[in-house]
Amino acid sequence: MYVIIVGGGKVGFYLTKSLMEAGHEVLVIEKDPFKCGILVDELNANVIQADGCEVASMVRAGMNRADAVVAVTGDDEDNLVVCQVAKGKFNVLRAIARINNPKNENIFRKLGIDVTVSSTELILSQIEQVIPSQSLIHLLSLRGVGVSFIETEIAATSPALGKPLSTLGIPDDSILALVVRNGDQAIIPYGDTVLQEKDVVIAVTSEASEATLRQILCG
Repeated sequence: MYVIIVGGGKVGFYLTKSLMEAGHEVLVIEKDPFKCGILVDELNANVIQADGCEVASMVRAGMNRADAVVAVTGDDEDNLVVCQVAKGKFNVLRAIARINNPKNENIFRKLGIDVTVSSTELILSQIEQVIPSQSLIHLLSLRGVGVSFIETEIAATSPALGKPLSTLGIPDDSILALVVRNGDQAIIPYGDTVLQEKDVVIAVTSEASEATLRQILCG
């Protein structure tokens, strides 16, 4: 998969690192020469020092063959322009924009941006449709309701390892909805379900209890 990332700050850096490690072809467009240098020196990434909003920069980057463009600059307007041009002029299938101000989400949606996200993990999940499992992460937040869908992999150091769910003290407003074992076995958990190492747990929790659930499952 060929992914063009516009913005080489912290989000762009770690997103580039993760995608490259997964074997994808990645090119970063960043206008700050210092950030470009870091990407090249530390990641050996393909980088174009240019304004990612300019059509000429997109042509130079090969936007016409990109499978996805991800705009993660610190400016919502720039991210919007990048995605709109990528879709409208270069017919990029998937345009993903980082939103720095949540109030802009509806505007981005109305203007045809495929996905709006605000973290590296969510960007990765939208591009690859693969859920990272190293720690407790958000899958989805229901805005205005205070409920989050989250997922984590049970590590060898997890305090929940080898214990029935009924003994873990899971908050009343948190539900463990599914346990995936060995990558292909789906288990509907009950109170007597015992979590094993590398089990992937998907849960629904109130935002108020998320920290407590993190402590129970991850330590």
